[in-house]
Amino acid sequence: MQSLPPNRTTILCIGGGPAGSYAASLLKREGHEVVLLESAKFPRYHVGESLLPSMRNYLRFIGLEDDFVEHGFLNKPGASFKLVHGIPDTWTDFTALGPGYGTWNVIRSEMDELLLRHAQKQGVMVFEETRVESIEFEAGADSSRPISANWTNKNGDNGKIAFDWLIDATGRAGIMSTKYLKNREMRESLRNTAVWGYWKDVKRYAEGTKKANSGWFEALTDETGWSWTIPLHDGTTSIGFVMHQSASNAKKAIARPDGTKPSLTEHYLDQFQFVPGVRDLVGKTGCMIPGSTKSAADYSYWASRYSGDHFRIIGDAANFVDPFFSSGVHIALTGALSAALTICASIKGQVAEEIAREWHDAKVGIAHTRFLFVVLGAYQQMHLQKQPILSDVNAENFDEAFKMFRPVIFGTADSSKQLTDTKVQDMMDTCQSFFDPYVDEENVKAVRQRYGVDAVKMESPVLGRQKIKSLVKGDIEGERVLNKFDALKVFSDDVEATYMGRHPLLGYVAKVRQGELGLGKVDDVNGHFTK
Repeated sequence: MQSLPPNRTTILCIGGGPAGSYAASLLKREGHEVVLLESAKFPRYHVGESLLPSMRNYLRFIGLEDDFVEHGFLNKPGASFKLVHGIPDTWTDFTALGPGYGTWNVIRSEMDELLLRHAQKQGVMVFEETRVESIEFEAGADSSRPISANWTNKNGDNGKIAFDWLIDATGRAGIMSTKYLKNREMRESLRNTAVWGYWKDVKRYAEGTKKANSGWFEALTDETGWSWTIPLHDGTTSIGFVMHQSASNAKKAIARPDGTKPSLTEHYLDQFQFVPGVRDLVGKTGCMIPGSTKSAADYSYWASRYSGDHFRIIGDAANFVDPFFSSGVHIALTGALSAALTICASIKGQVAEEIAREWHDAKVGIAHTRFLFVVLGAYQQMHLQKQPILSDVNAENFDEAFKMFRPVIFGTADSSKQLTDTKVQDMMDTCQSFFDPYVDEENVKAVRQRYGVDAVKMESPVLGRQKIKSLVKGDIEGERVLNKFDALKVFSDDVEATYMGRHPLLGYVAKVRQGELGLGKVDDVNGHFTK
């Protein structure tokens, strides 16, 4: 490996987290020259230990699945949610999607390093401890085409690297969005803060059952937020709390008996009084690892666009929903694949660069919007989201995302383009079905026997509320189960990398095959590629 970055490359990727490393691997495997600059030295600490079932399939697409399996991360069959106290908790069974959809709880420093080293093995030129200080543009205007980046490294070296394409995967710093485009919008209703620590000898949820090793997510009984409990393969457990910044500040302002304000660790430990389920898991044996308390602002945000002339923005550099439902890594990999697809399509001349940019903006925006409504639905159930807030939804991406929900909510296409409080509320209500505590394996089995296997298969078409009511004719159990499966089906395209090519977007469908990444125009008559 070179000691200093070259003066020029075809594609420059800034940031070596999951989004940057995945995009770099994809593009190198397509035969492109790729340089990746990362400001930290890996392995480096990062929170976000819980993954979704799409992870295994995304890794398989770049040839990294076996390395994850051999590494020994803790197998995760699903996730358990206690959103309302006094009623049963609900378990989401990832393996219900089919064989191979179990995922992992991970130590992120180890996971992220596996992704970065894999990129190196593919031939990506990786330079750690190398920070991009500024970007230069073709016409000197910050919104035009970027052409070079100025960097410095830990040894005091500095230089400039020119490129044809730029991928911004700089995480929350988001150099393109925050420094140049200046188009990041904060979502006030999810302006949250997180505080967490690590524990030893904590019991695992549902030990000895098929649910074992699932993460445990529990609402605080004072209705100020929620908690996570995630077991890890090194024997430790990550336990954290998320609440709105205003609630967190109010709690921190309460003075101790001696008149002093609580320390961060004292504030953290105070929250355990509101989570009886977590206390049961900690039990008498659990003990906190001294000095492990950490905090971060988990603000939710989006931007008006995630691309421009010869650049793409992905991962947390583009947007962030919320820690709830663990969508961060999934959206990062989705954005990375979209960036690779659209760059390849533009290079090959399959589409004009302007169309490629629009496709990427739509894909990243849709992924963000879908998961946003899962979070809002859960927050509503926990009484943390009192009413829909239109200002917190990106209207430009809402309509494309809403197409997936229309048959679920209305049974037919909704021709109205206007974003309304009613539509937002409908989506929040629909997504609450994800967490229905009265739907379990026995309910699903009974409904399968009554209405057939296809009724509760992820591969089956969305039924919609009206069709479900007509089918079940007052069968409350059947209605709840089928509503939950309809809500799950909205995300059926998100469980595998290759599924991105299932449905057209803006008249183009993704070609998700190694060596053929790109976009194809869809023939309106037969749905086949026309070029």
